Amino acid sequence: MKTLGSFINKKTLSKDVVIDQQSVFYVFQLVIKDEYGRQGIENIVPVSFRDRIIFVKTVNSMWGSEILLRKKQLVARINREIGGEEIVDIVMTA
Repeated sequence: MKTLGSFINKKTLSKDVVIDQQSVFYVFQLVIKDEYGRQGIENIVPVSFRDRIIFVKTVNSMWGSEILLRKKQLVARINREIGGEEIVDIVMTA
C-alpha cells in the first residue's frame, strides 16, 4: 500500500504545511482497520486533531487500554503512512 506521503510531491512539501484533520482521521482509520479489523473501526473513534495530537474515544476501557498499550507503535505507523512526523501522541477523551 502506498503512503499518503508518496502522493505528495516532495519538492512542494515544506515544514510550514499543516496536515488537515480529515486526512489524519483517514490515515488513523486505515491503520486501526489494518491492526484491529472492523471491530477496531467500530470501537475506536477519532474525535479531534490539534497540536499534532489525535484525540480518540473508545466504547469501553478494554479498547482504551489497547490504545494506551500500543500508542507508540500506532503513532509510528500513522506517521509512516502520512510520510512525515506529523503526529506526536494519541490521547483518550471521555
